[in-house]
Amino acid sequence: MKYLVDGHNLIPKMKGMSLQNVDDELQLIEVLQVFCRVRRQAVEVFFDQAPPGMSGRRQVGVVVAHFVRQGRTADEAIVARLGQLGRSAQNWSVVTSDRQVQSEARVRQARVIPSEKFAAELMESLQQAQTSQSGNHDKMSEDELNDWLKLFGG
Repeated sequence: MKYLVDGHNLIPKMKGMSLQNVDDELQLIEVLQVFCRVRRQAVEVFFDQAPPGMSGRRQVGVVVAHFVRQGRTADEAIVARLGQLGRSAQNWSVVTSDRQVQSEARVRQARVIPSEKFAAELMESLQQAQTSQSGNHDKMSEDELNDWLKLFGG
């Protein structure tokens, strides 16, 4: 399954993240990277309100990030992406709590996952990654541990 994620809709649902943080988008992308690695999934994330000159599509590791220009919303961009996918939209999941986007996704036979539920899946993936690392007897450095604690409010 592949995922289309409404980033600014998901961030407030993530423990330790806030839309008030300057690097909130980067924090989410980092977590999505772990999810992609652990679950072997593909993710496209959409963020609206990109500053002038910063809009566009960027490959950030295995995550595709869409920074939507001002004057257009991530919701509109997700719906447009579903339209581009055509019949293959049924192979995608749309992560949002926005009812209109959920409705559009269902019309195109895409799976819908509320942001709250997906946030829990992301946290599970982080725990799996940590368990996997400790199972390999790889120790996390003190700096890495402090980064994770800072990122997730520990």
